[in-house]
Amino acid sequence: MKLEVLGPGCTKCKKLYEATKDAVELAGVAAKVSKVDDLAEIMKYGVLSTPALVIDGKVAFSGKVPSPDEIAKLLK
Repeated sequence: MKLEVLGPGCTKCKKLYEATKDAVELAGVAAKVSKVDDLAEIMKYGVLSTPALVIDGKVAFSGKVPSPDEIAKLLK
């Protein structure tokens, strides 16, 4: 499973990255979590509001920081 956190490096982006790593542990799944801060790459997903979370190429959340529990539910 490939998880990408999209954002320029703001505080919310960092919180989403940490929440995503916590969610992977909670869900007990094997996943690679990466951070994407390149604006051109972010725009490829059509995201207008960051932070955003992409799961296997599909935008799951945009413009908010969900809890680790919310993210974990999507990973199961």
